[in-house]
Amino acid sequence: MNAQKILSQIMKQAGGSGKPSSSGGGGFDAKSLLGGGALGMLVGSKRGRSMGGKAIKYGALAGLGALAWKAWQAHQQKSSAPTAAPSGADQPLEQLSGERQETRSLVILRAMIAAARADGHIDAEERAALAEQIDALGADDELHAWVEQQMSAPLDAEAIARDTDSPQAAREVYLASVAIVDEQNPMERAWLDQLAAALKLDGDLCRTLERQAVAAV
Repeated sequence: MNAQKILSQIMKQAGGSGKPSSSGGGGFDAKSLLGGGALGMLVGSKRGRSMGGKAIKYGALAGLGALAWKAWQAHQQKSSAPTAAPSGADQPLEQLSGERQETRSLVILRAMIAAARADGHIDAEERAALAEQIDALGADDELHAWVEQQMSAPLDAEAIARDTDSPQAAREVYLASVAIVDEQNPMERAWLDQLAAALKLDGDLCRTLERQAVAAV
């Protein structure tokens, strides 16, 4: 699969997600986000809700690994615990290479798709739209089939947690999920809480990651 290539493109496009809508409205253009708008559609316009400032959280995807590490450093400083330099599998996504980066990218994509589905409102047409947009980013046949499988598979926070290979991976998975969901939606908030428990992230760290997502403008 080529998950790293696809996630890299999504991260680059998310870096421009804080730009005002060209439509002249006061909010943000959700459909311009993330590879032509598939995830923007799933998160925002398909639910008929105004994205507004919520779209700003997409900026967290642009520097996902670095932001997750920064949140960890802030968390450690509050507890006066030393923060060792990242190494091996515990490195931020952007510092990984080869198979490790591909594996990390795949679990992050899986978490993003699960987060987009967390409110339970995705129909067959919307599943097809996401697969089409992923294909447009250059997904190979194996990744295309995997995306379609993820769109219909049961939501399973424990399975996602099992696929994380380090504490840093867990932080990145949670931060990517925060960037996608609307915490004001009870079902989506419940999914975040379930994911945090599965990833064994403590509440204070989760709140730090959530603040980091909002600050990533």
